[in-house]
Amino acid sequence: MAAVSAPFFPIIYVRGYAMTPAEIAEAVSSPYMGFNTGATKLRQAWDGQVRRHVFESPLVRLMKDCGYRDVYADGSEIVGTLPARSVVIYRYYDSADRDLGDGKALSIVAAAQGLRELIVQLRAQVCGADAQALAQFKVHLVAHSMGGLVCRCFLQNDTVSTPGDRALVDKVFTYATPHNGIEMAALNVPAALGLWDINNFNRKVMTEYLGLPTGSERVDSLDGKFDPQRFFCFVGTNYRDYAAAFGLSRALAGEMSDGLVQIENAAVQGAPRAFAYRSHSGPYGVVNSEEGYQNLVRFLFGDLRVDGVLEVDALPLPPSVQSAKDAGHEVRASYYFEATVAPRGANHFTLSERRCDTFSAVMRSFDELLRLGKAGREAPRSPVLFSVFLDTEKVTAGTTVVFSLELAVSTTGYTIDHKLWLDQHVEGEYLFRDTLTLRATPIQDGWNVRYLRTDERWSEGVGTLAEWDGAYYWIALSSQKGFKARLRLELQRNQS
Repeated sequence: MAAVSAPFFPIIYVRGYAMTPAEIAEAVSSPYMGFNTGATKLRQAWDGQVRRHVFESPLVRLMKDCGYRDVYADGSEIVGTLPARSVVIYRYYDSADRDLGDGKALSIVAAAQGLRELIVQLRAQVCGADAQALAQFKVHLVAHSMGGLVCRCFLQNDTVSTPGDRALVDKVFTYATPHNGIEMAALNVPAALGLWDINNFNRKVMTEYLGLPTGSERVDSLDGKFDPQRFFCFVGTNYRDYAAAFGLSRALAGEMSDGLVQIENAAVQGAPRAFAYRSHSGPYGVVNSEEGYQNLVRFLFGDLRVDGVLEVDALPLPPSVQSAKDAGHEVRASYYFEATVAPRGANHFTLSERRCDTFSAVMRSFDELLRLGKAGREAPRSPVLFSVFLDTEKVTAGTTVVFSLELAVSTTGYTIDHKLWLDQHVEGEYLFRDTLTLRATPIQDGWNVRYLRTDERWSEGVGTLAEWDGAYYWIALSSQKGFKARLRLELQRNQS
């Protein structure tokens, strides 16, 4: 039988929602349910020439880069032995096709039950009766949109699976899944909207099939049934390029969405996540993107996780606003935190980008950061800038992992006595903006972490050693305007 070796477990892809009979028919007619869809992205090179970047699709890239294969041969699914590095497409929409099934789409619960059966079947095909292989067997679940809810139903609903069933799943990666339901025109889709099963995205209905406590206001919790650190959420931020329903969806979802799913609803609590300027689907969709693929393979197979949190110490005011505050006027402000992360050598993708112009920047009020009593908080709500996964196997020279962080802090605007301050306001003015080059070199007891602020210095330098307190690495940041903060880095070996 095939050898089973972490982290290269079989991958099961679970596609998203198909609304109309025509969309279902299109899905059923595809052997790979969209996991084979690539893209050709036009980009401008240094010499002004427009050049193509071809992304072959997640499926093809997994085959080329990681040695995976599909499970088709001679016009049908292979029923015999399968290698551990197999990609299996979960075809739960086949029953909705009258030629292949009864013409009725499966409920979320029924689809989750089918997923359990597929995992058990796959284990038998990979391991046979080999006791060692059976003990080591696990799968990775990769899902788009509603497919992520099918995975969560399997992982969370006690009527669908047991703890032993869930233990067969190593990691879960979701693209653009509405983990907290779907909002249209700021309203959750109604439970009564049963046409084409749209009510699958109503939070009350989701509470039931996810096995969450009755009355849960949010439904984006794994409820202790699966480790959120082994669950990754890839979030799209481009609502403009989502063309479904003749543009009605993006109009109703609006800014701060991927055209269908609101950014704040696209992740589960406590899970790592990344953001990309990609739409829910289509030519510029999340699945058929280099950004999505790079996060996928680093999360599944990489060996290093880095989390960055910004602890703010001072948020200066413009002189005229400060004068108004000193004179006893009430000054209020909120702030945007932008963060873009890319590994060294990545000239056509980022691992995560949160920007104001894509309505995806982290926003915090002054009170949440520095005036806790007024915000009713015991601790600052420090912005989580990124959670990225890296792979030391991809290092081409030496042992040092290198990546960049573009960091910018700006204000949404100031109000003085509840009136917007406009007299001397300049749009686009930053409190802080710089690019940090970060280097992590493995040493006997952890990591040697160095950094350079590279907007005015070449990144090839040795850099400054980050402070280590026994748990985190710290980098002090400041600007001539008086902004002060500390970047807190946590480096962990990725779980395998």
